[in-house]
Amino acid sequence: MNATTPSALDRQTDVSAKGPRRWLREPLLHFFVFGGLLFALDSALVSRRDSGNVILLNAGADAELHQIVRDELGREPTAIELAAMRRRWFDNELLYREGLALGLDRGDTSIRERVIFKALNVVQANLVLPKPDDVELRAWFEANRSRYDNPPRIDFLEAVIAGKPSLAEAEAFATVLNSKATTKPDTDVESGLRIYRGRPLSTLTPAFGEAFTTQLATLPLNRWVALNAQDGPRAVLVEKRADGQPAEFEPLRDKVLLDWRDQRMAELRSEAVHKLGDKYRLTVAGEAS
Repeated sequence: MNATTPSALDRQTDVSAKGPRRWLREPLLHFFVFGGLLFALDSALVSRRDSGNVILLNAGADAELHQIVRDELGREPTAIELAAMRRRWFDNELLYREGLALGLDRGDTSIRERVIFKALNVVQANLVLPKPDDVELRAWFEANRSRYDNPPRIDFLEAVIAGKPSLAEAEAFATVLNSKATTKPDTDVESGLRIYRGRPLSTLTPAFGEAFTTQLATLPLNRWVALNAQDGPRAVLVEKRADGQPAEFEPLRDKVLLDWRDQRMAELRSEAVHKLGDKYRLTVAGEAS
């Protein structure tokens, strides 16, 4: 508690998004979210007999995309999620065709991935990143200050009781712990001790659950208490808390500017590729146009 082969865009930009839904919102992931998995949808699946500026996503390729999203989310994708994945496939395909039109495939062995990468470089080379003024940069910092603020932190111990104890059993064990000078008293209950130091409270919610984290933030110090976590009760003891500290803009100005440039360039790149897509039309086999 305490990828597939990287694609062209993965090498172009460092992506730190995690979580099954965040990729739907991240501009940097517009093209190669699943890297090699998307490239595996080669000519055996994608029809090359469509003509003009119509890009056909045939039934086989669409089924592969559907499976990729299903595997990632662990459930059936919604219509919006599936449409987002189709859009990413479409972006890859139009970049590939634009690259071929520019002759970027000549003398290249790994044609598809390299052509897309080269086409993306051509797109990016024509982008002009505006320089933000102080007001715009400070406003961006405030809107994204969760990246920079020092969050509230906590030091605590967790006595992990063997098996699947009930809350009453965890409470009884906490009472025993409080009556002893040691964290592992002479008792019939088997447990293991886990130590958490300087953990941001926000990072505990995915592992323990929101209710557990909320209660942990208000417990008295140096006393064992039984709490229900999302995977069962456990005994915990809070040793120390540290309040969060808001970040100051000036000491972080250079880092904020770099982060702003990364995000803005990713947005401009996505906009440019989408503009290229205006002269193409994506059709999905078996669906009405």
